[in-house]
Amino acid sequence: MPFVDPARMLEEAFDVIVVGAGHAGTEAAVAAARLGARVGLVTSALESIGQMSCNPAIGGVAKGTVVREVDALGGIMGRATDLATLQFRMLNRGKGAAVWAPRAQCDRGMYRRAVRSLLEQHRSLRCIQGTVARLLLDDQSSTVLGIETLEGRRFGANAVVITTGTFLRGRIHIGTGTRISGGRAGEASSIHLAEQLENVGLTIARFKTGTPPRIDGRSVDFSNLERQDSELDSFVYAWSHFWSFGDVGRDATASYDGARLSARPPPLPQQPCWITFLNGDGKRVISDNLSASAMYGGAIESRGPRYCPSVEDKVVKFPHADRHQIFLEPEGLDTSELYVNGLSTSLPAPVQLEVLRTIPGLSDVRMTRAGYAIEYDFFPPTQLDASFQVKALRGLFFAGQINGTTGYEEAAGQGVIAGLNAGLMSLDRAPVFLGRETSYIGVLADDLVTRGVDEPYRLFTSRSEFRLTVRQDNALRRLAPVGLELGLYSEGEKVRIAERLASEDEAMVLARSTSVRPEAVASLLSSAGSTPLPHAMRIAEVVKRQGVTLRELFGAAGVGDGIAPEALITTELEIKYDGYFERERSQADKIKRMGEFSLDDALPYSEMRSLSTEARQKLATIRPRTLAQASRISGISASDLQNLVIEVERQRRVAARNSGAS
Repeated sequence: MPFVDPARMLEEAFDVIVVGAGHAGTEAAVAAARLGARVGLVTSALESIGQMSCNPAIGGVAKGTVVREVDALGGIMGRATDLATLQFRMLNRGKGAAVWAPRAQCDRGMYRRAVRSLLEQHRSLRCIQGTVARLLLDDQSSTVLGIETLEGRRFGANAVVITTGTFLRGRIHIGTGTRISGGRAGEASSIHLAEQLENVGLTIARFKTGTPPRIDGRSVDFSNLERQDSELDSFVYAWSHFWSFGDVGRDATASYDGARLSARPPPLPQQPCWITFLNGDGKRVISDNLSASAMYGGAIESRGPRYCPSVEDKVVKFPHADRHQIFLEPEGLDTSELYVNGLSTSLPAPVQLEVLRTIPGLSDVRMTRAGYAIEYDFFPPTQLDASFQVKALRGLFFAGQINGTTGYEEAAGQGVIAGLNAGLMSLDRAPVFLGRETSYIGVLADDLVTRGVDEPYRLFTSRSEFRLTVRQDNALRRLAPVGLELGLYSEGEKVRIAERLASEDEAMVLARSTSVRPEAVASLLSSAGSTPLPHAMRIAEVVKRQGVTLRELFGAAGVGDGIAPEALITTELEIKYDGYFERERSQADKIKRMGEFSLDDALPYSEMRSLSTEARQKLATIRPRTLAQASRISGISASDLQNLVIEVERQRRVAARNSGAS
C-alpha cells in the first residue's frame, strides 16, 4: 500500500474522526468532544443520525444499566431517551430494586432529532455527510492518518473510530429470491472500506441479524388484545439535562456550558403497547414456507443472535410451544405505524402478510414494511487491545456491531470506550480502562477483547460477577470519579453531580443517626406485615425489614424532605443488602489487585516454556494488559497464571540487573 501524504489536498484536519453516526458513533463523537478534541462525525446521511434501525426501545435487563453508565460518562443516549419516551416500564420489579431494569419505548423520529440536537451542542464537533471509501494510511508505520470519502473529500485525523454497524458489505434478504445490497432498508452498504480493512490483513467474518415487519395500527382490532400501559412516574435516565425542554432542538446553537440544568423534561403523552400471540395457524404457515425463508432456504449461512431468534427459529426449535408472545409497539406520536416485536423474519413479503393475518387482532392488518434479515461483516474483537484500538493499525478504533455485538446499548457503551481512548490518544494522554468491577461497560469491553465472540454478543446480568453492586441506580457514583478525572463535565454538571452524591450521603447519615419511636411507625409496620418495634430504633435497622422503605421511615420521623427519590432508593439498597454487597466488593478488590499486576505488551510468551502450549499461543495473540485479564482467557489454567507471574517477575529481575550493570 503506497504512502499517503496527509497534507495533500486535505479539506480539514481533526483530532478524531468517527465513521458512522448510529448509537456507537454518536457516543464516540461526544466522548471525544468532551475531552476537548476536535471531532469530525462522518455519516452517509445526516438525516439518519441516531437512527433506531430495529425496535424503537432503549434499555432492559443489563442494558438499562449500560444506558445509565453511558449517561454518567457524559453520553447522550439517556438524555435523548428522556426526550422521546412514549412508554416506560421498570422490569424486574418483583425481584427487588437491586435488579430493577429500566426500559423506555421511544418516538423513533423524536429520538433521532434529539440525538442530533445534543450532538450540535458541542462546538468542537462537526457533522459531515459523506460515505467513507478508505482510510488514509502511512504504510511505513501502520498508522491511520485520516479518511477519504467516495465524493473525493479527504480529512486528516490523529485517530479514527469506525462504527459502521451492519453497513460493511451488508446484504438484505427477504425470502430466498430477494437480495439487496444495503446496510439498512433504503441505505447503501459500504464495500470499499470493508475491502481495504480485509486487504491490510485484519481477520473478517460474517454475522446476521433481522427485523420484523411493521403494520398500520389503524388496521388492528385492539378489542381483544391485552393492553400494557406506561409505568412512567418520576424516572429519567439522565442525571443532568441542558434545556428547559419544550420542542426538541430548541436552542440547539446555544453554547455548551451546562448552565441551564433542569430536573427532568416534561413527559410526552404516554402510549400503550398491546400483547397478542402467534398461534398454531401462524406456525403452520411458517412451517409450510420454511424453504422460502432466507435463513432456512440456504441464502444465509451466517450466525445470528441466539437470544433474539427469528420467528422461523422459534417454530423450528420449539415445535411443542402452543404460541409465541407478540408485542405491538408504537413507532411515534406522529404515526399509526406499529412495530411487531417477536416476529423477526426473512420470509417472503407475501408470506409475512399471511402470517400476520393469522394473529389475533390482525386479521385485516395492512403491512407497511416487510421484515428482513441482513448479513454483514464484522471483525473478531480479539484483534483489539483493551482501549478498543486495532492492534495492527495505530490510531484506528472499532466500536459497535463491527466488533460482533448486537443491541443499541452495547453499541453505545463501546462508543464511549473507543471515543474516549481515541480522544485521549489524539491529545497525547494515557488511555482509560473500565474494569469488570466498575461497570457493565467494563464487562462488555473485557469479554470482547479477551474472549472474542462466536455469535452476536448481548449483555446479560449473568455475565457480570458484580451485578448487585453494579446497578442502574448507582451508575453516577461508580463512574463520576472517572469522568471528573478525565475532565468530561461542564461546571454546571460538576455542581449537579456533587448535589446528587451529597444527597445520597445525607440520606445515609440520617438513616444511621435518626431513631424512630414504636408508635410513629406502628401502622407502617402493620401494613407491611412486620412486627412492632420493642423500643426506639435507628432507621438503618428498621429499613432492613421487608416491605418497609426508607422514604416511608423518613416521613414517619419527619426528616429528609429535600432528598431526591433516587438518592433514597440507592441508600436503601446499600443498607438492606449490605452483607451481599460486602462480599461482592471483597471479590472486586481481589480483581483490582490482579489488575495492578501489569503485563508488558512485548512479553515473549512463546519463550515461556513453563506455560502450556495453549496458554502461550493465546497470550501471544490476545496480549492481555493485566493478570486479571489473562485469568479470563479461555484455556488459561490456574497453574499457567502462577507460572506466568514467576516468568514475568524473573524477566523483571533480569531487566533490573542489566539496567544496573549498564
